[in-house]
Amino acid sequence: MTLATLSDVLQPALFGRYAVAGLVTLGWEDMRAFVAAAEAEECPVILQAGPGCRAHTPLPVLGKMFVHLAEAATVPVVAHLDHGQTLDECRQALDCGFTSLMYDGSRKPLTQNIDETARIADLAHAAGMSCEGEIGFVGYQDGDRSSGTDPGEAAKFAEDTGIDAMAISVGNVHLQQRPSGGLDEDRIAAIQALTDVPLVIHGGSGVPAAQRLRLARTTNICKFNIGTELRQAFGDALRAAINADPQRFDRIEILKDTIDPLVAAARAVLRDLKPEPAAAC
Repeated sequence: MTLATLSDVLQPALFGRYAVAGLVTLGWEDMRAFVAAAEAEECPVILQAGPGCRAHTPLPVLGKMFVHLAEAATVPVVAHLDHGQTLDECRQALDCGFTSLMYDGSRKPLTQNIDETARIADLAHAAGMSCEGEIGFVGYQDGDRSSGTDPGEAAKFAEDTGIDAMAISVGNVHLQQRPSGGLDEDRIAAIQALTDVPLVIHGGSGVPAAQRLRLARTTNICKFNIGTELRQAFGDALRAAINADPQRFDRIEILKDTIDPLVAAARAVLRDLKPEPAAAC
């Protein structure tokens, strides 16, 4: 069994100067493809269930899917709740087999965010699991604008919450469909100078691949969340599968054709973040 916590995979990444991909899942096809990609690349992977995924599939079902894949995997697999919204939801995720909770209090005042995130961290740690928090708000390409992370507030947040990983806002944006101008490396350096907690980048699809690779090798950014670019790969593969034979109607036969392209796309993401060949994954 290779079910792992977030700390299990991020602490080695912190000291080994690499990053682990948090791959945003929406269903069985992408989950199995992401684990297959991680096995092919011989590196850990974090399977993430965000609010959209949870609205479509109940947490108890997602937990069993994640755990089933992890138990059969040859690499560490983290079952991660992404953007948890309430204490009850986070508690339910732990009950359903999740090994990592991300509580998102980033829209709330600092004191409230600290208090609520600390409570979730205590819940996770009492169960032997991990917790990620967010300070500074990461916006959306066609929605709310970002609010950059203040380095001093980040240091206080990390210290007062006891989190295992800290998501920061440094020019990253959710749902970015094309690479942006990149992240604010001066702000990253200022945050890193005040805390040694592993750092997380949400909206990693918008970060140019070359910058992802460089930051994974040179900073405390140990986790990049990747969703949009893999959803695009799935969408392209699904359209090709349907158009290849318009007479097909069996959804299983159609969806099978999305697996190999999605594995290839995920492998490309993982390859740029994993340890250099001289280091063990």
